[in-house]
Amino acid sequence: MIVGHGDDLWRFGRPIVANFSSNVFGGVDLTPLKEHLAGRMEAISHYPEPEPYTLEKALSAQHGIAPECVCATNGATEAIYLIAQAWRGEHSSILQPTFSEYADACRLHSHSVATVISTEAARPSGDISLFWLCNPNNPDGRVIPKAQLQALISSKPATIFVIDQSYGFFTKEPLMTPQEAIEHGNVLQLHSMTKRYAMPGLRLGYVVGAKHLTDRIRAVRMPWSVNALAIEAGLYLAANPGTAPIDKAALLREAQRLRNALNAIPGLTVAPTSTHFMLCHIETRTAAELKLFLAEHHGLLIRDASNFEGLTPGNFRIATQTPAENDLLINAIRQYLL
Repeated sequence: MIVGHGDDLWRFGRPIVANFSSNVFGGVDLTPLKEHLAGRMEAISHYPEPEPYTLEKALSAQHGIAPECVCATNGATEAIYLIAQAWRGEHSSILQPTFSEYADACRLHSHSVATVISTEAARPSGDISLFWLCNPNNPDGRVIPKAQLQALISSKPATIFVIDQSYGFFTKEPLMTPQEAIEHGNVLQLHSMTKRYAMPGLRLGYVVGAKHLTDRIRAVRMPWSVNALAIEAGLYLAANPGTAPIDKAALLREAQRLRNALNAIPGLTVAPTSTHFMLCHIETRTAAELKLFLAEHHGLLIRDASNFEGLTPGNFRIATQTPAENDLLINAIRQYLL
């Protein structure tokens, strides 16, 4: 889905002063990374490694796993499409509602796609080749308990579980580690440096899994798909993981404050969340109407979530930002509804 994601600032004539539409938390200081990249600009004059071997080695050392179990990609989205391509024509089930690119990638590569609304739907034996889920899930922030997920994976050894943990940093709930994903042998775990380090323009992610799975992905990955500056950024961040620090506890407390304040507005409900973003529902108007009002009158951008499978025209998603920005959103929505 090229059109329909968040972060569509380009659509509006007036400046956006606070962006809640992307699940990226913007309140980070990327100055050290930017200064590092400024000193590595000569890299753009040369081809990068045809496969990002050096970066994969650095990421594997960070996680304490073998380099062949890491496959670096041009953002987590490239990883999604590579997986769909590597298992072209298979049968995929997708836990909905969730990120639309799983289904889009599968359909592009001739999968038969089934929608399920709970992990229980994956239990019966059948011809499911891949089971896709996001944990924490986009758009509602729910987290499948680790023990429940591991039991499901163990019960279906012939099914490959594609688990998108792009937002894994932004929850206190226990999640499967890269080592555990590899040990299962039927898990492909997606990671996004874009989300953790608030650098969506750079595009950098990676897949972790057993070697027989990552080898299959490498077989369809284009040469030079990860550009030179992205590799430089990844190497720097792997060596300096404390770059762009985020007080996760404070961010999650602020998320709950934001949720409680919005839930107190008549005509608006906000679902429980285990991370910094949340799914909302407006009762008497549409999310599209609210989005237009907020952007044009207040310079605030939200994500119209009505195009997520299974959701309604009243659904929208927001990601917690700074307290001051969150207060702008609370007051603007209160003005719209009251």
